[in-house]
Amino acid sequence: MTQRAEPENERADVGGAHIGLVVTVGFVAVIALAVGAQWALVVTGVAGGWFLLALGFVWAFVDRGVEAVRHAYRLTFGWGDYVSP
Repeated sequence: MTQRAEPENERADVGGAHIGLVVTVGFVAVIALAVGAQWALVVTGVAGGWFLLALGFVWAFVDRGVEAVRHAYRLTFGWGDYVSP
């Protein structure tokens, strides 16, 4: 497989995904403190399941290898672009 140049907007999306991941981890920590670890595990499982579902879709239809993981990461946590200033 040939390596392609990554467009500027895709690199920016990864930054937004990092924000989404941090917000998710913070949300899980608040859930763990407020109602208990079992609900934090449920929320973590849902986020992990969504990531695995996105990874399976990307792996099957779009890309493979590290690029597939990067695409799935952006699909799972890319909403962080919308909560950052």
